Amino acid sequence: MGERTVLTAMGKQPVAGSVPVMPLGLMGDEQADLSIHGGLEKAVYAYPSEHYALWRAARQSARVGAGVGAGVSAGLGDMDESLPPGLMGENLTLEGLLESNVWVGDVLQFADCALTVTLPREPCHKLNAAMGFAQASRFMATHGLYGFYLSVRQPGSLSAGESFELIPGRRSVSIAQLFKAKMGKHLR
Repeated sequence: MGERTVLTAMGKQPVAGSVPVMPLGLMGDEQADLSIHGGLEKAVYAYPSEHYALWRAARQSARVGAGVGAGVSAGLGDMDESLPPGLMGENLTLEGLLESNVWVGDVLQFADCALTVTLPREPCHKLNAAMGFAQASRFMATHGLYGFYLSVRQPGSLSAGESFELIPGRRSVSIAQLFKAKMGKHLR
């Protein structure tokens, strides 16, 4: 079968120590397609760690459905069940904050920086290649596993395991509502 390479910045690796946070994101981070990702409103991509269990199950199901050794291009992770933080392309993996509890304008206040919630992440075809099964983008959308973007309100630094406080914004539109409005026709 003809395999092809997909340029992506998914599959980021966790880092130890403090990472500088600047207006365009975390130092050392990169995006493959700056027309879609990055910029001031998409400086940081946050992804809930709680979603990884569902992705493990989905990948296992895709493996069983395709048959082991059926020539499925595995992409990142080679279809193993270890899904390290960063695999979804996020540069900030959060625990305890799901999309359903986040509103545009909310602020994540860390010890040395502050990030403002701006937009939901929209799934793209590269996710299918990275996750190793053709319906990964649809799975992300229909199960609400998309994460959200943040702008840098106060530059500073972040460290792995650091706690944060969620400071509510105006509460005019939630990330879940915005995602549904943008992706409505694809969620049926």
